[in-house]
Amino acid sequence: MNRGASVAKMNSALQTDSSTFTSSARDRLAGYLARHQVSREAEIVPLTPDASTREYFRIPWKRKSAVAAVYPAPFDPAVHPYLDITRLFLESGLPVPEVHDVDGAAGIIVQEDLGDRQLFQVFETATDEEREGLLEAAIEIIAQIQAATPKAFERDSIASRLAFDEAKLAWELNYFFEHYFGSLRGETLSHGEAAELKVELNDIAAELAASPRVLCHRDYHSANLLVDDNNRVRIVDHQDARMGTASYDLVSLLMDRQAEPPSLAGVRSHRLYFLDARRRQGLPSLDPDDFSKEFRLMTIQRGLKAVGTFSYQTAVCGRGAFYEKHIRPTFLIVLQAAEWLNRFPVLRRMITERINTNAVGEPGH
Repeated sequence: MNRGASVAKMNSALQTDSSTFTSSARDRLAGYLARHQVSREAEIVPLTPDASTREYFRIPWKRKSAVAAVYPAPFDPAVHPYLDITRLFLESGLPVPEVHDVDGAAGIIVQEDLGDRQLFQVFETATDEEREGLLEAAIEIIAQIQAATPKAFERDSIASRLAFDEAKLAWELNYFFEHYFGSLRGETLSHGEAAELKVELNDIAAELAASPRVLCHRDYHSANLLVDDNNRVRIVDHQDARMGTASYDLVSLLMDRQAEPPSLAGVRSHRLYFLDARRRQGLPSLDPDDFSKEFRLMTIQRGLKAVGTFSYQTAVCGRGAFYEKHIRPTFLIVLQAAEWLNRFPVLRRMITERINTNAVGEPGH
């Protein structure tokens, strides 16, 4: 199947007719529960999604609780991305939530309730030893995801037909360009500045696209990892899995949404642990120096893409109270990586000039 056909197939999964629902997500969920003979008095607790078009609720389910994901349109369960990736991950022994029930016509997926203990929240009260143990467990899972790469192709999973190719990586970097400079700062770069910066951004995309690809979660940060009642690290928000660099998910885990750049020694230690975890999964060995360079390059790309998202959520969606605070720390991480590589002088200069202004959202003077 060619890329255009696969994308069309995926899009068709998300909507089975030409219109979205007119009733609210909560009302549809209440009707669904009534059809399943769950008391109308049962408590439906809304859960806050993270930059999502889906709505999540905690609901009673067979003497326990479950989480219902309620989508804005009907979908075909046979080709729905979340269900496709969940089947792939479960077959690969990965710790994603079990799916209890699906009602595509109502746009509802009911899944295992893993609780509310996000990894970053657990880190706040954990001892150093506990934190390291959980982080190593999360790193082991990345290697397990990569070991599932052949199965993704065997199953013709959606994840095998999507990739961080040059076009996708470049699109994400352009998203940063448009929404950081334009939407957030209201700034129009001169033709010369824009051209120089885009040359560097295009180089980043081209180099990363040339790296060998493995299966990636795609958003493997500590808000998408939960610690269950058995103190086991579990994965959520995996529906966008696709092929990418071996460093992609590790960069997300170690670098996303950090209050300040992590220590170089700590990052190096975790990179080496990851390379050992890959070997334990029977994956090909990677040269530590080459992997370090790819990791830094991926840190720049992933960080800039994140700044684009934070800028869009702040300036366009009005969610600055949560997202704007992440922009400056992410830029500092990008700068650290670019300086270590001793590359991308235009990008480094433009970031430095802007983070040294009084406010992230104000054009430089």
